[in-house]
Amino acid sequence: MAVSYYLCPQSLRVSSGSRLFISNSGYSWDNHKNRIHHRVCASARQPEKDLCLESKVQTLLDNVKWDDKGLAVAIAQNVDTGAILMQGFANRDAVVTAISSRKATFYSRSRSMLWTKGETSNNFINIHDIFFDCDRDSIIYLGKPDGPTCHTGSETCYYTSVFDLKEHQQVEGNELALTTLYSLESTILQRKSEVEAEQSGKPSWTKRLLLDNHLLCSKIREEADELCRTLEENEDKSRTASEMADVLYHAMVLLALKDVKIEDVMQVLRQRFSKSGIEEKKSRVSQG
Repeated sequence: MAVSYYLCPQSLRVSSGSRLFISNSGYSWDNHKNRIHHRVCASARQPEKDLCLESKVQTLLDNVKWDDKGLAVAIAQNVDTGAILMQGFANRDAVVTAISSRKATFYSRSRSMLWTKGETSNNFINIHDIFFDCDRDSIIYLGKPDGPTCHTGSETCYYTSVFDLKEHQQVEGNELALTTLYSLESTILQRKSEVEAEQSGKPSWTKRLLLDNHLLCSKIREEADELCRTLEENEDKSRTASEMADVLYHAMVLLALKDVKIEDVMQVLRQRFSKSGIEEKKSRVSQG
């Protein structure tokens, strides 16, 4: 049975770096006897070079080093946190389906069929972009998860640390594979939970900040001023990096107090990528 999707020039861009950019538009693919044809949806506002690049997509897929079963490794990664969410396998049809549905889609080797992450749990991974590696034998689905990715309920499928097991005979709970920024956030949140539990003992600096809003805000202002001075006084790069680290740390303590995740901040930044600062400020004023 033929499968049809709707593809417009604004929907899909392919660069020489083997990157598929997925926009909010639809797609148009006619899949018949393993050949994919397209219907051009032209726009007077689009230059000729931006017309449908379906042939380049096909060429890219043709050059993927599918294994003898027609599969390649497919990895899902959180677009905001950088966390590796899961790994599976995809064939050509899975990638085409992922492009059209904007949901991370894989091929199940045990069931010999396509499957979309979240089709039973509703914890979809909403695709923002697709990347192929330089050897054309693995794929990254860069996207935003709707909920926990792992069937265990964990945020990602990667939560067992070899070095934790090596250093400790018993490991309590799951240790997520966090990047530096999110590891810091995790530590701050742990300190916050300890404060709320009213644990005794001399409070750490983080706990003191969590307990004193005035101290925290004064430190944020102080560190921001010192960061600016590195520019005004032409200090070296290492000093700027150090002061920025202080700003980030203290600001993240404030975020923890406000129950705002750094991931939420990253999402706001990502959504601003296509907006000018003036447009973004106007939209906030109008919403207010």
